[in-house]
Amino acid sequence: MKRTALFLPLLAFFFVSCSTNPKQETKTSGTTTILADESFAPIVDDQLFVFESTYPRADIRLVYKAENMLVNALVADSAKVAIMSRLLSPQEAAVFEKKNIKVRKTRFAIDAVALIASKSSADSTISVQEIIDIMQGKEASRRLVFDNPNSSTVRYLKDLAKISKLPSKGVYALKTNSEVIKFVHNNSGVIGVIGINWYKQPGKELEPLIEGLRVLGVKNLPGKPGSDKFYKPSQDNLAMELYPLSRDLYIIDCQGGAGLGSGFASFLAGETGQRIVLKSGLLPDSIPPREVFIK
Repeated sequence: MKRTALFLPLLAFFFVSCSTNPKQETKTSGTTTILADESFAPIVDDQLFVFESTYPRADIRLVYKAENMLVNALVADSAKVAIMSRLLSPQEAAVFEKKNIKVRKTRFAIDAVALIASKSSADSTISVQEIIDIMQGKEASRRLVFDNPNSSTVRYLKDLAKISKLPSKGVYALKTNSEVIKFVHNNSGVIGVIGINWYKQPGKELEPLIEGLRVLGVKNLPGKPGSDKFYKPSQDNLAMELYPLSRDLYIIDCQGGAGLGSGFASFLAGETGQRIVLKSGLLPDSIPPREVFIK
Protein backbone atom coordinates (compact mmCIF):
# COMPACT_ATOMS: atom_id res chain seq x y z
CA MET A 1 0.00 0.00 0.00
CA LYS A 2 2.85 2.36 0.87
CA ARG A 3 4.60 1.59 -2.42
CA THR A 4 1.37 2.44 -4.33
CA ALA A 5 1.07 5.73 -2.44
CA LEU A 6 4.62 6.65 -3.41
CA PHE A 7 4.19 5.51 -7.02
CA LEU A 8 1.10 7.61 -7.79
CA PRO A 9 2.72 11.00 -7.02
CA LEU A 10 5.77 9.98 -9.05
CA LEU A 11 3.55 8.95 -11.98
CA ALA A 12 1.68 12.25 -11.78
CA PHE A 13 4.99 14.14 -11.77
CA PHE A 14 6.12 12.19 -14.84
CA PHE A 15 3.00 13.13 -16.82
CA VAL A 16 3.22 16.79 -15.77
CA SER A 17 6.90 16.89 -16.78
CA CYS A 18 6.10 15.44 -20.21
CA SER A 19 3.24 17.86 -20.83
CA THR A 20 5.46 20.85 -19.98
CA ASN A 21 8.49 19.76 -21.94
CA PRO A 22 10.23 23.05 -22.86
CA LYS A 23 11.48 21.53 -26.13
CA GLN A 24 7.96 20.85 -27.37
CA GLU A 25 7.06 23.50 -29.95
CA THR A 26 3.78 25.36 -29.58
CA LYS A 27 2.58 28.69 -30.94
CA THR A 28 4.34 30.54 -28.11
CA SER A 29 7.14 28.21 -27.00
CA GLY A 30 9.90 26.01 -28.33
CA THR A 31 12.66 26.61 -30.84
CA THR A 32 12.50 27.21 -34.59
CA THR A 33 14.28 28.97 -37.45
CA ILE A 34 12.63 31.66 -39.57
CA LEU A 35 14.14 32.95 -42.80
CA ALA A 36 13.67 36.63 -43.60
CA ASP A 37 14.43 38.94 -46.48
CA GLU A 38 17.31 41.22 -45.48
CA SER A 39 15.38 44.17 -46.94
CA PHE A 40 13.04 44.03 -43.95
CA ALA A 41 15.53 43.42 -41.14
CA PRO A 42 14.67 46.50 -39.02
CA ILE A 43 10.93 45.77 -38.78
CA VAL A 44 11.42 42.01 -38.36
CA ASP A 45 13.99 42.55 -35.57
CA ASP A 46 11.53 44.84 -33.75
CA GLN A 47 8.70 42.32 -34.08
CA LEU A 48 10.83 39.44 -32.83
CA PHE A 49 12.10 41.42 -29.83
CA VAL A 50 8.56 42.16 -28.63
CA PHE A 51 7.32 38.63 -29.41
CA GLU A 52 10.08 36.93 -27.43
CA SER A 53 9.70 39.47 -24.60
CA THR A 54 5.99 38.61 -24.46
CA TYR A 55 6.59 34.86 -24.72
CA PRO A 56 9.93 34.12 -22.98
CA ARG A 57 9.72 30.39 -23.76
CA ALA A 58 9.83 31.15 -27.50
CA ASP A 59 13.24 30.93 -29.14
CA ILE A 60 13.22 32.01 -32.80
CA ARG A 61 16.45 32.06 -34.76
CA LEU A 62 16.26 34.61 -37.58
CA VAL A 63 18.38 33.98 -40.67
CA TYR A 64 18.53 36.85 -43.17
CA LYS A 65 19.03 36.06 -46.84
CA ALA A 66 18.52 37.65 -50.25
CA GLU A 67 15.13 36.67 -51.69
CA ASN A 68 16.36 34.09 -54.22
CA MET A 69 18.47 32.30 -51.61
CA LEU A 70 15.62 32.50 -49.11
CA VAL A 71 13.11 30.83 -51.43
CA ASN A 72 15.63 28.15 -52.44
CA ALA A 73 16.25 27.31 -48.77
CA LEU A 74 12.51 27.18 -48.06
CA VAL A 75 11.81 24.83 -50.96
CA ALA A 76 14.82 22.69 -50.01
CA ASP A 77 13.29 22.28 -46.53
CA SER A 78 16.17 24.07 -44.74
CA ALA A 79 13.48 26.05 -42.91
CA LYS A 80 9.70 26.01 -42.89
CA VAL A 81 8.82 29.68 -42.31
CA ALA A 82 9.89 32.75 -44.27
CA ILE A 83 9.19 36.48 -44.35
CA MET A 84 9.29 37.97 -47.82
CA SER A 85 7.58 40.32 -50.27
CA ARG A 86 6.00 37.78 -52.59
CA LEU A 87 3.96 34.62 -52.51
CA LEU A 88 5.28 31.26 -53.61
CA SER A 89 4.94 30.55 -57.31
CA PRO A 90 2.68 27.62 -58.37
CA GLN A 91 5.80 25.53 -59.01
CA GLU A 92 7.24 26.32 -55.57
CA ALA A 93 3.93 25.70 -53.82
CA ALA A 94 3.62 22.34 -55.63
CA VAL A 95 6.68 21.09 -53.70
CA PHE A 96 4.70 21.35 -50.47
CA GLU A 97 1.45 20.11 -51.98
CA LYS A 98 3.20 16.85 -52.88
CA LYS A 99 4.04 16.46 -49.19
CA ASN A 100 0.42 17.24 -48.23
CA ILE A 101 1.59 20.42 -46.49
CA LYS A 102 -0.77 23.37 -46.60
CA VAL A 103 1.10 26.62 -47.21
CA ARG A 104 -0.31 29.40 -45.03
CA LYS A 105 0.28 33.03 -46.00
CA THR A 106 -0.32 36.10 -43.86
CA ARG A 107 0.08 39.65 -45.13
CA PHE A 108 1.11 41.92 -42.28
CA ALA A 109 2.43 45.11 -43.89
CA ILE A 110 2.84 47.15 -47.05
CA ASP A 111 6.39 48.27 -47.78
CA ALA A 112 7.84 50.75 -50.25
CA VAL A 113 10.85 50.37 -52.51
CA ALA A 114 12.55 53.68 -51.75
CA LEU A 115 14.99 55.57 -53.97
CA ILE A 116 17.58 57.58 -52.06
CA ALA A 117 20.21 60.12 -53.08
CA SER A 118 22.73 62.36 -51.39
CA LYS A 119 21.42 65.79 -50.42
CA SER A 120 24.34 67.22 -52.38
CA SER A 121 23.03 65.50 -55.51
CA ALA A 122 20.73 67.24 -57.99
CA ASP A 123 18.38 64.24 -57.86
CA SER A 124 15.17 64.83 -55.90
CA THR A 125 12.57 63.20 -58.17
CA ILE A 126 12.33 60.41 -60.72
CA SER A 127 9.55 58.94 -62.84
CA VAL A 128 8.65 55.28 -63.20
CA GLN A 129 9.36 55.61 -66.92
CA GLU A 130 12.90 56.80 -66.15
CA ILE A 131 13.39 53.82 -63.83
CA ILE A 132 12.20 51.45 -66.57
CA ASP A 133 14.54 53.08 -69.10
CA ILE A 134 17.51 52.63 -66.74
CA MET A 135 16.58 49.00 -66.04
CA GLN A 136 16.29 48.35 -69.79
CA GLY A 137 19.70 49.92 -70.45
CA LYS A 138 18.25 52.85 -72.40
CA GLU A 139 19.24 55.59 -69.96
CA ALA A 140 22.80 55.90 -68.64
CA SER A 141 22.85 59.42 -67.22
CA ARG A 142 21.45 58.19 -63.90
CA ARG A 143 22.76 55.14 -62.03
CA LEU A 144 20.87 52.78 -59.73
CA VAL A 145 22.61 50.95 -56.89
CA PHE A 146 20.90 47.85 -55.43
CA ASP A 147 21.48 45.90 -52.25
CA ASN A 148 22.07 42.49 -53.84
CA PRO A 149 21.70 40.99 -57.33
CA ASN A 150 19.42 38.30 -55.82
CA SER A 151 17.33 40.65 -53.70
CA SER A 152 13.62 41.33 -53.73
CA THR A 153 14.21 44.95 -54.79
CA VAL A 154 16.07 43.81 -57.91
CA ARG A 155 13.33 41.30 -58.70
CA TYR A 156 10.66 43.96 -58.15
CA LEU A 157 12.20 46.44 -60.60
CA LYS A 158 13.05 43.71 -63.12
CA ASP A 159 9.37 42.76 -63.12
CA LEU A 160 8.43 46.43 -63.47
CA ALA A 161 10.73 46.85 -66.48
CA LYS A 162 9.78 43.43 -67.89
CA ILE A 163 13.40 42.25 -68.18
CA SER A 164 14.99 38.92 -67.26
CA LYS A 165 18.50 40.19 -66.47
CA LEU A 166 20.14 43.42 -65.42
CA PRO A 167 21.67 45.68 -68.09
CA SER A 168 25.43 46.00 -68.44
CA LYS A 169 25.38 49.73 -67.68
CA GLY A 170 23.59 52.06 -65.31
CA VAL A 171 22.82 49.41 -62.65
CA TYR A 172 25.09 48.14 -59.88
CA ALA A 173 24.56 45.70 -57.02
CA LEU A 174 26.36 45.51 -53.67
CA LYS A 175 25.53 43.05 -50.85
CA THR A 176 23.23 44.70 -48.27
CA ASN A 177 20.95 47.68 -47.71
CA SER A 178 23.43 49.19 -45.25
CA GLU A 179 26.14 49.07 -47.93
CA VAL A 180 23.83 50.92 -50.33
CA ILE A 181 23.23 53.66 -47.74
CA LYS A 182 26.98 54.07 -47.17
CA PHE A 183 27.74 54.08 -50.90
CA VAL A 184 25.08 56.69 -51.75
CA HIS A 185 26.23 58.87 -48.85
CA ASN A 186 29.81 58.81 -50.16
CA ASN A 187 29.00 59.11 -53.87
CA SER A 188 26.94 62.01 -55.13
CA GLY A 189 25.10 61.36 -58.38
CA VAL A 190 23.95 57.78 -57.71
CA ILE A 191 20.48 56.61 -56.67
CA GLY A 192 20.19 53.86 -54.08
CA VAL A 193 17.36 51.35 -54.07
CA ILE A 194 16.41 50.12 -50.58
CA GLY A 195 13.46 49.05 -48.46
CA ILE A 196 11.99 52.19 -46.85
CA ASN A 197 12.31 50.61 -43.40
CA TRP A 198 16.09 50.95 -43.64
CA TYR A 199 15.65 54.70 -44.11
CA LYS A 200 13.05 55.05 -41.34
CA GLN A 201 14.90 52.85 -38.81
CA PRO A 202 18.55 52.83 -39.85
CA GLY A 203 20.21 51.89 -36.57
CA LYS A 204 22.82 53.93 -34.69
CA GLU A 205 25.66 53.21 -37.13
CA LEU A 206 23.70 54.49 -40.13
CA GLU A 207 21.82 57.38 -38.49
CA PRO A 208 24.52 60.01 -39.24
CA LEU A 209 24.60 58.89 -42.89
CA ILE A 210 20.80 59.03 -43.27
CA GLU A 211 20.88 62.69 -42.25
CA GLY A 212 22.86 63.40 -45.42
CA LEU A 213 20.39 61.60 -47.70
CA ARG A 214 16.98 62.34 -49.18
CA VAL A 215 14.16 60.11 -50.44
CA LEU A 216 13.18 60.82 -54.03
CA GLY A 217 9.63 61.57 -55.08
CA VAL A 218 8.32 59.17 -57.75
CA LYS A 219 5.74 59.82 -60.49
CA ASN A 220 3.81 56.88 -61.93
CA LEU A 221 3.20 56.01 -65.58
CA PRO A 222 0.51 58.07 -67.35
CA GLY A 223 -3.03 56.92 -66.60
CA LYS A 224 -2.10 55.16 -63.34
CA PRO A 225 -2.66 56.30 -59.74
CA GLY A 226 0.12 58.66 -58.71
CA SER A 227 0.79 59.92 -62.25
CA ASP A 228 -0.27 63.51 -61.54
CA LYS A 229 2.82 64.45 -59.52
CA PHE A 230 5.82 63.08 -57.62
CA TYR A 231 4.97 61.18 -54.44
CA LYS A 232 7.19 60.08 -51.58
CA PRO A 233 6.71 56.74 -49.73
CA SER A 234 4.76 58.02 -46.73
CA GLN A 235 2.15 55.93 -44.93
CA ASP A 236 -0.61 58.18 -46.29
CA ASN A 237 0.61 57.79 -49.88
CA LEU A 238 0.90 54.03 -49.45
CA ALA A 239 -2.62 53.88 -48.02
CA MET A 240 -4.01 55.96 -50.90
CA GLU A 241 -2.00 53.84 -53.41
CA LEU A 242 -0.35 56.97 -54.78
CA TYR A 243 3.27 55.91 -54.29
CA PRO A 244 4.02 53.72 -57.33
CA LEU A 245 6.64 51.37 -55.86
CA SER A 246 4.82 49.50 -53.09
CA ARG A 247 4.89 45.81 -52.19
CA ASP A 248 3.16 43.50 -49.73
CA LEU A 249 5.00 41.79 -46.89
CA TYR A 250 4.06 38.21 -46.04
CA ILE A 251 5.00 35.54 -43.56
CA ILE A 252 4.86 32.18 -45.35
CA ASP A 253 4.28 29.20 -43.05
CA CYS A 254 5.06 25.74 -44.45
CA GLN A 255 5.17 23.92 -41.11
CA GLY A 256 2.04 21.97 -41.91
CA GLY A 257 0.61 22.44 -38.44
CA ALA A 258 0.57 24.63 -35.35
CA GLY A 259 3.96 25.86 -34.17
CA LEU A 260 6.05 28.96 -33.55
CA GLY A 261 5.67 29.92 -37.22
CA SER A 262 1.89 30.17 -36.99
CA GLY A 263 2.19 31.83 -33.57
CA PHE A 264 4.52 34.50 -34.91
CA ALA A 265 2.25 35.00 -37.94
CA SER A 266 -0.72 35.58 -35.62
CA PHE A 267 1.36 38.03 -33.61
CA LEU A 268 2.40 40.01 -36.72
CA ALA A 269 -1.22 40.26 -37.87
CA GLY A 270 -2.55 41.02 -34.38
CA GLU A 271 -2.96 44.41 -32.73
CA THR A 272 0.51 44.53 -31.13
CA GLY A 273 2.27 43.48 -34.33
CA GLN A 274 0.28 45.98 -36.39
CA ARG A 275 1.15 48.80 -33.98
CA ILE A 276 4.83 47.95 -34.39
CA VAL A 277 4.39 48.16 -38.18
CA LEU A 278 2.62 51.51 -37.83
CA LYS A 279 5.44 52.90 -35.68
CA SER A 280 8.07 51.69 -38.14
CA GLY A 281 6.82 53.87 -40.99
CA LEU A 282 5.44 50.99 -43.05
CA LEU A 283 1.71 50.63 -43.63
CA PRO A 284 -0.01 48.00 -41.45
CA ASP A 285 -2.24 45.44 -43.13
CA SER A 286 -5.01 46.61 -40.79
CA ILE A 287 -4.89 49.96 -39.01
CA PRO A 288 -4.92 49.34 -35.22
CA PRO A 289 -7.84 50.96 -33.37
CA ARG A 290 -7.07 54.19 -31.56
CA GLU A 291 -8.33 54.41 -28.00
CA VAL A 292 -9.44 57.80 -26.70
CA PHE A 293 -10.10 58.23 -22.97
CA ILE A 294 -12.48 61.03 -21.99
CA LYS A 295 -12.49 62.15 -18.38
